[in-house]
Amino acid sequence: MEINLSGKSALVGGSSKGIGRAIAERLSASGANVTLMASNTSRLEEVIGQLDTTKGQKHQYLTVDFNNFAAFEEQMKSYFLKNTVDVLVNNTQGPAAGGALEKSLDDYQTAFDLLFKCAVATTQLALPHMQKEQWGRIINVASISVREPLNYLALSNSLRAALVTWAKSLSLDVAKDNITINNTLTGYFDTERIAQLNAQKAEKMGVKKEDVRAAMEAHVPMQRIGRPEEYANLVCFLASSQASYITGTNIPIDGGLLKSF
Repeated sequence: MEINLSGKSALVGGSSKGIGRAIAERLSASGANVTLMASNTSRLEEVIGQLDTTKGQKHQYLTVDFNNFAAFEEQMKSYFLKNTVDVLVNNTQGPAAGGALEKSLDDYQTAFDLLFKCAVATTQLALPHMQKEQWGRIINVASISVREPLNYLALSNSLRAALVTWAKSLSLDVAKDNITINNTLTGYFDTERIAQLNAQKAEKMGVKKEDVRAAMEAHVPMQRIGRPEEYANLVCFLASSQASYITGTNIPIDGGLLKSF
C-alpha cells in the first residue's frame, strides 16, 4: 500500500527522538510537510536534517516546553496564526514514574497539564482548519496502561485514560467533518524512555538493567521489544486517506502484550 500525504501538513509532538522522531520521518517520507516539536533544539536540528524533501516538502521545528502549559499554549496560538495542520500527532514525554501512594495532588496536576491539556489545547487550535477543509487526522500517542494499568506508572495510567475518553467524545462530534481521531496504545518500544524506566527498576530491585530488559522481552508474546519505525507505520496509515473510516478507536501496538481484547 502506497501512502501519499503530499500537500498535507503534519505537526508531531515529542519528535526529537524515539517514537515521535520515527513518526515524523515516516510522514515526511510519505510526502507530508512536517513541523517537529520538542524541547531539545539541537536534537530537533539534527532530525530536521534527516526528513525527506524529495517531493518538495518544507519542514520546520518548534522548541517547546510541554511542562510549562501557559507558555506552551501561547506558543501554539502563535504557531496557528501562521500555519495550518492536516495531521496532528499529540505526543509528549511521559510523567515521572511511581505508584499511586507516592504521588501528591500537585503531581497529578502537573501530569494533567502535560498529558491532557497540551493535547486538548493543540487539537482545539487545529480543528477550525480541518473543519473548513472537511479533512483531518488526529492521532494521540497513549499507552496500553489505559486498559491494563501498570502500578509503577500511576500518573500515566490516570491521565492518559482521561485523554483517550476525551478523544472518543470529540470523535463523535467531528466525524461528520471527515475528521478522524484515534489513540495508539503503546507497548514496549526500544526508546530512551524504556531504558530509563528499566534502569530505575533495576536499581530498585538490585539487579542488572539487562536482566530487566530480558524479562520485559520474555513477557511479550513476540519475545521482543518493538522498533519505533514499526510504530510510525501505524500512525502513518491512520494519517492517510486509506484510514478514512477508522475513528474513535484505541489501537494497541504491543506485540500481543495486552491480555484484554
